[in-house]
Amino acid sequence: MSAADGVLVVSATGAEAAHVPPGADLLVTGIGKVRAASAVARRLALGDYRRVINIGTAGALRDGRTGLFTPSRVVEHDISAAELTAMGYHLVDEWDVAGGDGSVLATGDMFVTDPLHRERLGRRADLVDMEGAAVAQVCGQSGVPLRLVKVVSDNADDSAFDWPSVIDRAARELGDWLDGTRFGEV
Repeated sequence: MSAADGVLVVSATGAEAAHVPPGADLLVTGIGKVRAASAVARRLALGDYRRVINIGTAGALRDGRTGLFTPSRVVEHDISAAELTAMGYHLVDEWDVAGGDGSVLATGDMFVTDPLHRERLGRRADLVDMEGAAVAQVCGQSGVPLRLVKVVSDNADDSAFDWPSVIDRAARELGDWLDGTRFGEV
């Protein structure tokens, strides 16, 4: 999992990456799609990576969703792709991720806490975060395989404001997943 292995571990925050195994080639991008996309694009341009693993926390869009997920698809939920495509500007707003568990991750710059917004997103996805789709887009453009690994930290409601109190548990779960995974096979 070192730089020599060609695996880049990407996290939005240092708190989410607090338990990444020592020696990992870790990139902390900052929160949000623009920060994630620009940081990952810069790093991929500098190295010879065979895989990117994007770790982090996510809100559950359906009750009862807990634990760790490896989404099979990611959608960008806060862009008007259908409307722009109808006007002649084709825009991709979803990406398949090989080897996932069948779950769907919605990504947007909006911090989701509104119950109506959660319900609407829950019709399209299982989880919500703020970076996954941006990382998927850059990896897709660069031809680098991606694995998304997300731990549910809240229910995409008012409980999201408790994130600081649950982040260490989530970071440990992410670190354990990384430590227990043979990176060449993820």
